[in-house]
Amino acid sequence: FKKRNMNPEKVHDFRKVMERDDIQIVINGTPDHWHTLVNLAAARARKDIYSEKPLTLTIDEGQRLVKAVRENKVVLQTGTQQRSDAKFRLACELVRNKRIGRLQTIIVWLPAGLRAGPFQPSPVPAGLDWDFWQGQAPATEYVKERCHTTFRYFLEYSGGTITDWGAHHNDIAFWATGFKGPTEVSGKVLVQPIPGGYTAPSEYEVLFTYPDGVRHLIKTTKDDNIFGGVVNPQGQRNGIRFEGTDGWIWVRRGQIEASDDDLITTPLPAGAERLYVSNNHMRNFFDCVRTRQDPICDVETGHRSASECHLAQIALRLGRSLKWDADREQFIGEGAREANAHLAREMRKPYDYSFIV
Repeated sequence: FKKRNMNPEKVHDFRKVMERDDIQIVINGTPDHWHTLVNLAAARARKDIYSEKPLTLTIDEGQRLVKAVRENKVVLQTGTQQRSDAKFRLACELVRNKRIGRLQTIIVWLPAGLRAGPFQPSPVPAGLDWDFWQGQAPATEYVKERCHTTFRYFLEYSGGTITDWGAHHNDIAFWATGFKGPTEVSGKVLVQPIPGGYTAPSEYEVLFTYPDGVRHLIKTTKDDNIFGGVVNPQGQRNGIRFEGTDGWIWVRRGQIEASDDDLITTPLPAGAERLYVSNNHMRNFFDCVRTRQDPICDVETGHRSASECHLAQIALRLGRSLKWDADREQFIGEGAREANAHLAREMRKPYDYSFIV
């Protein structure tokens, strides 16, 4: 802001913003564990919302947010901006129109997370309200690694790279299939966190099974270049690979490839299934604020994509295969009671849902 000679007003408590009639739009770039309370407060104040991903910290939060946004008739755009990229849209349209035959497997490659620790407490920096920053999470001593930007590697505040990059790539996997969610999920932690350090696993594997038998794998790559990652066994980098009976398509930011170039260069025929077109994510949001139409990544889309990431983390925590009912948004079958206990979290007072009443 200083570089642009701007001096925006600063407030300590976001609830003060919600009280103002001269503010119609809230752009929510808070840490992940604050996303839902800020978004709920904005929806109840009937302010339109652009929210960073992941949209929520838990599946329960997502259910509450979908209800609030719909009841208050506000526009919410989730910051999973890959849907506003032509290459990702093309890949998803090709998959939906069976350009690679019957879809069999989706492989999502994510950057490995950080693994470090143990960390030492230090004095709270001047100007930081550490209690407020922690919000609903359990109270701890101040540790600088718990703040920006490495907060995302603590499960207390986020979900590691599964909810960071995974929120983007799993969203594209959803877009290509049109499914509400998986029928089964299993996960395995490959490298355990260091006690006293980051709490989110850095390397892991997750397997989702969809209703028609499509397998969706999440694997981690390990490289300092977060946009690149290491080359995977297919000779490709961090991104999404769709494998079908007649070929494969791979897409990442700025690049799309296929087992045969004709798969992506031959135009789709008239009457082919087409997806929502947006070429600028923020512009799409502002356009929808004016028209009152749903944006490309509306609240239901953001909730379902975030839920996929939360399901992965639950499977990793419990270390077992779990069956999921996507319509009821509940685990079913063996282990369901234990797994369903993870759909919500105990929220530290006063930063629970009553904080924004």
